[in-house]
Amino acid sequence: MIEVKQLTKHYRVHKRPPGLGAALKSLFTREYTTVKAVDGISFDIKAGERVGFLGPNGAGKTTTLKTLAGLLHPSSGEVRVDGHVPQKREAAYLKKIMLVMGQKQQLLWDLPPAETFEMNRAIYDVPKPDFAARMRELSELLELGELVNKPTRQLSLGERMKCELAAALVHGPKVLFLDEPTIGLDVSMQVVMRDFIRRYNERFGATLILTSHYMDDVAALCPRVIVIDKGTLSFDGKLDELVKKVRPEKRVTLHFSQPVSAEQVSPLGTVVSCSGAQAVLQVSHDSVNAVVGKALSTLPVVDLNVENPPLEEVMSELFARSRAIREPEAA
Repeated sequence: MIEVKQLTKHYRVHKRPPGLGAALKSLFTREYTTVKAVDGISFDIKAGERVGFLGPNGAGKTTTLKTLAGLLHPSSGEVRVDGHVPQKREAAYLKKIMLVMGQKQQLLWDLPPAETFEMNRAIYDVPKPDFAARMRELSELLELGELVNKPTRQLSLGERMKCELAAALVHGPKVLFLDEPTIGLDVSMQVVMRDFIRRYNERFGATLILTSHYMDDVAALCPRVIVIDKGTLSFDGKLDELVKKVRPEKRVTLHFSQPVSAEQVSPLGTVVSCSGAQAVLQVSHDSVNAVVGKALSTLPVVDLNVENPPLEEVMSELFARSRAIREPEAA
Protein backbone atom coordinates (compact mmCIF):
# COMPACT_ATOMS: atom_id res chain seq x y z
CA MET A 1 0.00 0.00 0.00
CA ILE A 2 2.82 2.45 0.89
CA GLU A 3 6.28 2.36 -0.71
CA VAL A 4 9.04 4.76 0.32
CA LYS A 5 12.48 4.48 -1.28
CA GLN A 6 15.39 6.70 -0.25
CA LEU A 7 13.10 9.62 0.59
CA THR A 8 14.85 12.90 1.32
CA LYS A 9 13.45 16.34 2.10
CA HIS A 10 16.00 19.12 2.54
CA TYR A 11 15.35 22.80 3.23
CA ARG A 12 17.63 25.74 2.41
CA VAL A 13 17.33 28.07 5.39
CA HIS A 14 18.55 31.66 5.68
CA LYS A 15 20.85 31.98 8.68
CA ARG A 16 21.85 35.24 10.36
CA PRO A 17 22.62 36.53 13.87
CA PRO A 18 20.24 38.98 15.61
CA GLY A 19 20.67 42.73 15.42
CA LEU A 20 20.07 45.65 13.04
CA GLY A 21 23.51 45.41 11.42
CA ALA A 22 23.04 41.76 10.56
CA ALA A 23 19.56 42.48 9.20
CA LEU A 24 20.94 45.22 6.89
CA LYS A 25 23.82 43.02 5.76
CA SER A 26 21.41 40.22 4.90
CA LEU A 27 19.74 42.50 2.34
CA PHE A 28 22.88 42.21 0.18
CA THR A 29 24.60 38.97 1.21
CA ARG A 30 23.01 35.97 2.84
CA GLU A 31 24.31 32.82 4.42
CA TYR A 32 22.31 29.65 3.99
CA THR A 33 22.35 26.30 5.72
CA THR A 34 20.76 23.04 4.63
CA VAL A 35 18.34 21.41 7.05
CA LYS A 36 17.92 17.69 6.41
CA ALA A 37 14.40 17.08 7.68
CA VAL A 38 14.32 13.60 6.09
CA ASP A 39 17.54 12.04 4.86
CA GLY A 40 17.19 8.85 2.83
CA ILE A 41 14.60 6.67 4.59
CA SER A 42 13.00 3.58 3.02
CA PHE A 43 10.11 1.37 4.16
CA ASP A 44 7.07 -0.51 2.86
CA ILE A 45 3.68 -0.87 4.55
CA LYS A 46 1.11 -3.49 3.59
CA ALA A 47 -2.61 -2.83 3.24
CA GLY A 48 -4.43 -2.91 6.57
CA GLU A 49 -1.30 -2.53 8.75
CA ARG A 50 -1.21 -0.31 11.82
CA VAL A 51 2.28 1.18 12.07
CA GLY A 52 3.69 3.52 14.71
CA PHE A 53 5.96 6.21 13.23
CA LEU A 54 8.11 7.37 16.12
CA GLY A 55 10.92 9.77 16.87
CA PRO A 56 11.82 12.80 19.02
CA ASN A 57 10.72 16.34 18.17
CA GLY A 58 12.37 17.41 14.92
CA ALA A 59 13.00 13.84 13.77
CA GLY A 60 11.12 14.30 10.48
CA LYS A 61 7.87 12.47 11.28
CA THR A 62 5.41 15.20 10.27
CA THR A 63 7.50 16.06 7.20
CA THR A 64 7.29 12.44 6.08
CA LEU A 65 3.52 12.31 6.63
CA LYS A 66 3.02 15.56 4.71
CA THR A 67 5.08 14.14 1.86
CA LEU A 68 3.00 10.96 1.83
CA ALA A 69 -0.15 13.10 1.78
CA GLY A 70 1.17 15.14 -1.15
CA LEU A 71 1.45 18.42 0.76
CA LEU A 72 5.25 18.48 0.33
CA HIS A 73 7.37 17.45 -2.64
CA PRO A 74 10.38 15.24 -1.84
CA SER A 75 13.85 16.56 -2.61
CA SER A 76 14.70 13.11 -3.98
CA GLY A 77 13.60 9.50 -3.71
CA GLU A 78 10.38 7.71 -4.63
CA VAL A 79 7.05 7.64 -2.79
CA ARG A 80 3.94 5.69 -3.82
CA VAL A 81 0.68 5.17 -1.97
CA ASP A 82 -1.67 2.57 -3.46
CA GLY A 83 0.09 3.04 -6.79
CA HIS A 84 -0.24 6.85 -6.77
CA VAL A 85 2.54 9.45 -6.64
CA PRO A 86 1.31 11.73 -3.81
CA GLN A 87 2.83 14.97 -5.09
CA LYS A 88 0.64 14.80 -8.23
CA ARG A 89 -2.40 15.33 -5.97
CA GLU A 90 -4.71 13.37 -8.26
CA ALA A 91 -8.39 13.48 -7.31
CA ALA A 92 -8.54 9.67 -7.20
CA TYR A 93 -5.64 9.66 -4.74
CA LEU A 94 -7.01 12.39 -2.47
CA LYS A 95 -10.24 10.43 -2.08
CA LYS A 96 -8.27 7.48 -0.69
CA ILE A 97 -6.32 9.25 2.07
CA MET A 98 -6.70 11.56 5.05
CA LEU A 99 -4.14 13.37 7.18
CA VAL A 100 -5.38 14.09 10.71
CA MET A 101 -3.23 16.43 12.82
CA GLY A 102 -4.01 16.73 16.51
CA GLN A 103 -2.84 20.37 16.59
CA LYS A 104 -4.89 21.48 13.57
CA GLN A 105 -8.63 21.53 13.07
CA GLN A 106 -10.94 21.59 10.08
CA LEU A 107 -14.21 22.12 11.99
CA LEU A 108 -15.80 25.55 11.49
CA TRP A 109 -15.62 27.30 14.85
CA ASP A 110 -19.06 28.95 14.94
CA LEU A 111 -20.96 26.19 13.14
CA PRO A 112 -21.92 22.70 14.34
CA PRO A 113 -19.77 19.77 13.14
CA ALA A 114 -22.71 18.53 11.03
CA GLU A 115 -22.08 21.48 8.70
CA THR A 116 -18.44 20.46 8.22
CA PHE A 117 -19.53 16.86 7.57
CA GLU A 118 -21.91 18.06 4.86
CA MET A 119 -19.26 20.32 3.35
CA ASN A 120 -16.77 17.43 3.17
CA ARG A 121 -19.46 15.25 1.59
CA ALA A 122 -19.80 17.83 -1.20
CA ILE A 123 -16.02 18.27 -1.59
CA TYR A 124 -15.41 14.53 -1.95
CA ASP A 125 -18.60 14.04 -4.00
CA VAL A 126 -19.90 11.30 -1.68
CA PRO A 127 -23.39 10.09 -2.70
CA LYS A 128 -25.98 11.06 -0.09
CA PRO A 129 -27.08 7.46 0.68
CA ASP A 130 -23.40 6.45 1.25
CA PHE A 131 -22.86 9.55 3.35
CA ALA A 132 -25.89 8.85 5.54
CA ALA A 133 -24.86 5.22 6.09
CA ARG A 134 -21.26 6.17 6.91
CA MET A 135 -22.30 8.87 9.35
CA ARG A 136 -24.56 6.40 11.16
CA GLU A 137 -21.59 4.04 11.54
CA LEU A 138 -19.23 6.79 12.68
CA SER A 139 -21.79 8.17 15.13
CA GLU A 140 -22.18 4.70 16.60
CA LEU A 141 -18.44 4.02 16.84
CA LEU A 142 -17.64 7.46 18.29
CA GLU A 143 -20.86 7.91 20.28
CA LEU A 144 -21.40 11.37 18.79
CA GLY A 145 -25.11 11.71 19.53
CA GLU A 146 -26.18 15.36 19.70
CA LEU A 147 -22.59 16.67 19.65
CA VAL A 148 -22.81 17.13 15.89
CA ASN A 149 -25.54 19.76 16.28
CA LYS A 150 -23.75 21.98 18.82
CA PRO A 151 -21.51 24.87 17.71
CA THR A 152 -17.90 23.67 17.63
CA ARG A 153 -16.82 26.40 20.07
CA GLN A 154 -19.09 24.86 22.73
CA LEU A 155 -17.46 21.42 22.54
CA SER A 156 -14.70 20.18 24.83
CA LEU A 157 -11.32 19.23 23.35
CA GLY A 158 -12.18 15.53 23.48
CA GLU A 159 -15.58 16.11 21.85
CA ARG A 160 -13.96 18.20 19.11
CA MET A 161 -11.39 15.50 18.40
CA LYS A 162 -14.12 12.89 18.00
CA CYS A 163 -15.88 15.16 15.53
CA GLU A 164 -12.57 15.91 13.76
CA LEU A 165 -12.10 12.19 13.18
CA ALA A 166 -15.64 11.81 11.91
CA ALA A 167 -15.13 14.74 9.49
CA ALA A 168 -11.89 13.16 8.26
CA LEU A 169 -13.62 9.85 7.53
CA VAL A 170 -16.69 11.12 5.67
CA HIS A 171 -15.28 9.83 2.35
CA GLY A 172 -14.14 6.46 3.75
CA PRO A 173 -10.36 6.81 3.21
CA LYS A 174 -8.28 3.65 2.70
CA VAL A 175 -5.14 5.23 4.23
CA LEU A 176 -5.00 7.27 7.44
CA PHE A 177 -2.04 9.43 8.44
CA LEU A 178 -2.57 10.30 12.12
CA ASP A 179 -0.23 12.92 13.57
CA GLU A 180 -0.63 13.12 17.38
CA PRO A 181 -4.40 12.41 17.34
CA THR A 182 -4.65 12.19 21.16
CA ILE A 183 -2.53 15.22 22.05
CA GLY A 184 -3.98 17.18 24.97
CA LEU A 185 -6.72 14.64 25.70
CA ASP A 186 -7.35 13.23 29.17
CA VAL A 187 -6.69 9.56 29.90
CA SER A 188 -10.28 8.39 29.45
CA MET A 189 -10.67 10.19 26.12
CA GLN A 190 -7.34 8.77 24.90
CA VAL A 191 -8.75 5.29 25.51
CA VAL A 192 -11.91 6.18 23.54
CA MET A 193 -9.86 7.44 20.59
CA ARG A 194 -7.56 4.41 20.56
CA ASP A 195 -10.52 2.06 20.65
CA PHE A 196 -12.18 3.88 17.75
CA ILE A 197 -9.02 3.90 15.62
CA ARG A 198 -8.53 0.15 16.18
CA ARG A 199 -12.16 -0.67 15.37
CA TYR A 200 -12.10 1.50 12.23
CA ASN A 201 -8.97 -0.29 11.04
CA GLU A 202 -10.44 -3.72 11.74
CA ARG A 203 -13.88 -2.98 10.25
CA PHE A 204 -12.75 -1.27 7.03
CA GLY A 205 -9.22 -2.66 6.56
CA ALA A 206 -7.73 0.84 6.45
CA THR A 207 -3.95 1.25 6.46
CA LEU A 208 -2.79 3.43 9.36
CA ILE A 209 0.38 5.36 10.20
CA LEU A 210 0.38 6.89 13.67
CA THR A 211 2.79 9.37 15.21
CA SER A 212 2.51 9.98 18.93
CA HIS A 213 4.60 10.90 21.94
CA TYR A 214 2.19 8.93 24.13
CA MET A 215 3.69 5.47 24.23
CA ASP A 216 0.38 4.04 25.45
CA ASP A 217 -1.07 4.92 22.02
CA VAL A 218 1.69 3.00 20.30
CA ALA A 219 1.53 -0.04 22.60
CA ALA A 220 -2.26 -0.27 22.22
CA LEU A 221 -2.46 0.22 18.46
CA CYS A 222 0.77 -0.58 16.63
CA PRO A 223 2.28 -4.09 16.41
CA ARG A 224 4.98 -2.62 14.15
CA VAL A 225 7.00 0.56 14.65
CA ILE A 226 9.25 2.62 12.41
CA VAL A 227 11.65 4.86 14.33
CA ILE A 228 13.47 7.82 12.80
CA ASP A 229 15.84 10.32 14.38
CA LYS A 230 17.33 13.39 12.68
CA GLY A 231 15.76 12.27 9.42
CA THR A 232 17.34 8.80 9.32
CA LEU A 233 15.86 5.37 10.02
CA SER A 234 16.82 3.86 13.39
CA PHE A 235 14.51 0.82 13.54
CA ASP A 236 11.78 -0.92 11.55
CA GLY A 237 10.12 -4.01 13.00
CA LYS A 238 7.80 -5.41 15.63
CA LEU A 239 7.40 -3.44 18.84
CA ASP A 240 8.31 -6.49 20.95
CA GLU A 241 11.53 -6.91 18.96
CA LEU A 242 12.45 -3.28 19.60
CA VAL A 243 12.01 -3.71 23.35
CA LYS A 244 14.10 -6.92 23.37
CA LYS A 245 16.81 -5.32 21.24
CA VAL A 246 17.23 -2.17 23.33
CA ARG A 247 16.25 -3.40 26.80
CA PRO A 248 16.37 -7.23 26.95
CA GLU A 249 15.85 -7.22 30.73
CA LYS A 250 12.57 -7.35 32.66
CA ARG A 251 11.16 -5.14 35.41
CA VAL A 252 10.01 -6.95 38.56
CA THR A 253 7.82 -4.90 40.91
CA LEU A 254 7.52 -6.32 44.43
CA HIS A 255 4.95 -5.24 47.02
CA PHE A 256 5.69 -6.05 50.67
CA SER A 257 3.59 -6.43 53.80
CA GLN A 258 6.17 -4.37 55.73
CA PRO A 259 8.97 -1.91 54.83
CA VAL A 260 12.03 -3.45 53.19
CA SER A 261 15.38 -1.69 52.62
CA ALA A 262 17.27 -1.45 49.32
CA GLU A 263 20.09 -3.52 50.86
CA GLN A 264 17.68 -6.42 51.38
CA VAL A 265 16.51 -6.51 47.76
CA SER A 266 19.80 -5.59 46.01
CA PRO A 267 21.07 -9.22 45.91
CA LEU A 268 18.12 -10.07 43.63
CA GLY A 269 19.02 -7.63 40.84
CA THR A 270 19.60 -3.98 39.94
CA VAL A 271 17.42 -1.79 42.18
CA VAL A 272 15.52 0.78 40.11
CA SER A 273 13.61 2.11 43.09
CA CYS A 274 12.82 1.09 46.67
CA SER A 275 10.31 2.95 48.81
CA GLY A 276 9.59 0.89 51.91
CA ALA A 277 6.65 -1.30 50.93
CA GLN A 278 7.54 -1.46 47.22
CA ALA A 279 10.68 -2.20 45.20
CA VAL A 280 11.32 -2.27 41.46
CA LEU A 281 14.14 -4.49 40.17
CA GLN A 282 15.78 -4.80 36.78
CA VAL A 283 16.78 -8.39 36.01
CA SER A 284 17.83 -10.37 32.94
CA HIS A 285 15.12 -12.23 31.05
CA ASP A 286 16.63 -15.62 31.87
CA SER A 287 16.82 -14.99 35.63
CA VAL A 288 13.20 -13.87 36.18
CA ASN A 289 12.01 -17.22 37.57
CA ALA A 290 14.95 -17.52 39.96
CA VAL A 291 14.57 -13.93 41.19
CA VAL A 292 10.83 -14.33 41.79
CA GLY A 293 11.37 -17.60 43.65
CA LYS A 294 14.07 -16.15 45.87
CA ALA A 295 12.00 -13.03 46.58
CA LEU A 296 8.99 -15.10 47.65
CA SER A 297 11.09 -17.27 49.95
CA THR A 298 13.19 -14.53 51.60
CA LEU A 299 11.05 -11.37 51.64
CA PRO A 300 7.51 -10.51 52.88
CA VAL A 301 6.07 -10.32 49.34
CA VAL A 302 2.29 -9.91 49.09
CA ASP A 303 2.10 -9.13 45.38
CA LEU A 304 4.40 -8.86 42.36
CA ASN A 305 4.36 -7.91 38.70
CA VAL A 306 6.75 -8.75 35.84
CA GLU A 307 6.77 -6.58 32.71
CA ASN A 308 8.97 -5.01 30.06
CA PRO A 309 10.77 -1.73 30.79
CA PRO A 310 8.64 1.38 30.05
CA LEU A 311 8.54 2.23 26.34
CA GLU A 312 9.62 5.79 27.13
CA GLU A 313 12.92 4.46 28.49
CA VAL A 314 13.35 2.13 25.52
CA MET A 315 12.85 4.97 23.03
CA SER A 316 15.13 7.32 24.93
CA GLU A 317 17.95 4.76 24.94
CA LEU A 318 17.45 3.98 21.25
CA PHE A 319 17.76 7.69 20.37
CA ALA A 320 20.89 8.00 22.52
CA ARG A 321 22.48 5.00 20.76
CA SER A 322 21.66 6.25 17.25
CA ARG A 323 23.10 9.68 18.03
CA ALA A 324 26.26 8.14 19.50
CA ILE A 325 26.75 6.26 16.23
CA ARG A 326 26.14 9.33 14.05
CA GLU A 327 28.36 11.78 15.94
CA PRO A 328 31.71 10.07 15.11
CA GLU A 329 30.59 9.79 11.46
CA ALA A 330 29.80 13.51 11.35
CA ALA A 331 33.18 14.33 12.88
